[in-house]
Amino acid sequence: MILEFSREAENDLEQIADYIAERNPRRALSFLRELRSSCEDIVVNPNAFALVPLYEHHQIRRRVHSNYLIFYRVDGAKVVIIHILHGATDYGSLLFGE
Repeated sequence: MILEFSREAENDLEQIADYIAERNPRRALSFLRELRSSCEDIVVNPNAFALVPLYEHHQIRRRVHSNYLIFYRVDGAKVVIIHILHGATDYGSLLFGE
């Protein structure tokens, strides 16, 4: 399987790194590596993580990493990371327009 990051997910990673770097630049780099590694691990078994509750019909799954949620879709032989958001974010409006 191929792993692909959407433009939004890449922007999310930049914002997460910037936020952490304000307090601890060294940790920002290591956390970003961990977060990317969690994304890469999804490819091994992409259906291992649950569909987003209440939005199952969109076929978007999520994986938890620390305080962040990795939202992704399995698209044939590809895993597309859609967004990476803090768990306190109202993801319904960002992902589904609600």
